[in-house]
Amino acid sequence: MIRRIAVLGAAALLAVFLAGPVVNLVLRALEGGGLGRALGSATVRDALALSLGTTAVSLVIAIAIGTPLAYVLARRRSRWKGLLELVVDLPIVLPPSVAGLALLLVFGRRGALGDSLEASGLAVPFTTIAVVLAQVFVAAPLYVRSARAGIERVPRDLEDAARVDGATEFGVFRYVMVPLAAPALAAGLVLTWARALGEFGATILFAGNVVGRTQTLPLVVYAEFQAGDLEAAIAASVVLVLAAVVVLGGVRLARRGSLVDVSNGS
Repeated sequence: MIRRIAVLGAAALLAVFLAGPVVNLVLRALEGGGLGRALGSATVRDALALSLGTTAVSLVIAIAIGTPLAYVLARRRSRWKGLLELVVDLPIVLPPSVAGLALLLVFGRRGALGDSLEASGLAVPFTTIAVVLAQVFVAAPLYVRSARAGIERVPRDLEDAARVDGATEFGVFRYVMVPLAAPALAAGLVLTWARALGEFGATILFAGNVVGRTQTLPLVVYAEFQAGDLEAAIAASVVLVLAAVVVLGGVRLARRGSLVDVSNGS
């Protein structure tokens, strides 16, 4: 009995510790209509529009280049597979500031590709392009990992049966693999979008904090806090919290759908 009370008490303490600051943040923003004023701010609206636009582009890029990579990791055998997995996982564990510096040393004016980019008249650092690249670098691996897990769960027998029936490789992928791996793909997409939306460290180092061009919503929180406008920083933070709640709800629904599919299949 005492052990059970201790376990429940520890669980409740951690739950309060995790939920308390977020709940207090939301309540503080709602006091006096602070959230409404933030949404009425041109700076917040511009940053929100930029965040939504860049994360949408980042998501498309992650799907386009991440899905083939996830397929290779799930289905192909190679001596280089372990190294490729390391390359995919590394951005997830790297500090965002390190990621931003690494991108700057590749695409910056004095970076590895700096001369080639300058010769072609393309400037990447401190532009919207840099925001997208930073988001893809830190967020796309989450999609690759989730997509790989979903593809690995697709029975090979079903793929072989589709090929016997005359399906092309693209047909197998489109009509067999994607529908069966859809819950994992969806979970990967929402996690990738959430990571891209909340990206801060790599963005501020590689893209800067230029209002209207590279200032995403997390950078608005930082800028307002640095300027001493705590209420504006709180209100902008709550916008990100609400987005995170929506994303986590989507992930839970996708995973629940995955469990339902598995149980029906069994």
